[in-house]
Amino acid sequence: MQAVGNPLAESASIVRSSVLKTSFSVEPIAPSIGVEIGNIDLTAPLDDDQYAALRAALVEHKLLVFRDQDITAEQQVALARRFGELEVHPVFPHHPDHPELVVLGGDGKIPGRENIYHSDVSWRARPSMGSMLRCIECPKVGGDTIWVNMAAAYAKLPEATRDALEGLFAVHDLLPAFGTRMTPEERDARRAAFPPAIHPVVRTHPESGERVLYVNEAFTTHLVNYMEKNEVRFGFDFRLAEMDLLQYLFRQAAAPEYQVRLKWRPNTIAFWDNRSTQHYAIQDYFPARRRMLRATVIGDVPV
Repeated sequence: MQAVGNPLAESASIVRSSVLKTSFSVEPIAPSIGVEIGNIDLTAPLDDDQYAALRAALVEHKLLVFRDQDITAEQQVALARRFGELEVHPVFPHHPDHPELVVLGGDGKIPGRENIYHSDVSWRARPSMGSMLRCIECPKVGGDTIWVNMAAAYAKLPEATRDALEGLFAVHDLLPAFGTRMTPEERDARRAAFPPAIHPVVRTHPESGERVLYVNEAFTTHLVNYMEKNEVRFGFDFRLAEMDLLQYLFRQAAAPEYQVRLKWRPNTIAFWDNRSTQHYAIQDYFPARRRMLRATVIGDVPV
């Protein structure tokens, strides 16, 4: 995972040593991504060693799962805030007392629409560092979530494809996914507040130094500079070739070899790194109810 001579990777290695000072357990869930953290009580504030060890585990394993954590909304906000400043989502409904908590799930009348591979709020100029999702209520069968290791997806691309991606930038936009939830006036207001963001197609993880494929089919609309790096005969050549490349990159998230699938239970918490993962909420349970609370930690500008 670490790049030789990369100070970010070396720093992450030093932080990981603090895992030995803590008492919680770390059990892999899948070969590529995800661990279950045991023997920890998240109702109590994290001490410095626990925080450092959990952050290092998040960077390394990309998804942390905690079972049987009966915490309050206030405790969830405090726990997530330990890892950074929290956002208030401009579209999703919020918890009545804690606007930092997004309320996900309906009343059995409208199915969820998160069943598309995506990285949370990649349409922001500073997208999310991580998301912390707590299960309040879920069906006994169905409603699983898939996470994908997008660093592995990039690393296993053909070398010629990786070379072709260097220097490419993509546009990420809020409106294609959320515009149908808004009135025309709301769309105008959201467009003014959240213009499309431009991010590198391949970003460098700020803590591990890993290279990560950073486009997703929910929010990425097009490439900014495809023609600068590729010779084309006609305009339609350019557009078709650009869209073919994006579709190929989108499909990498669907490879099972890069994935883990989580079966939810009430009081399960999933904490994942949005800088290096995508996820997909499987919509196979409607009209059963699935209610979640999500806190999202603000990240950095992708480079």
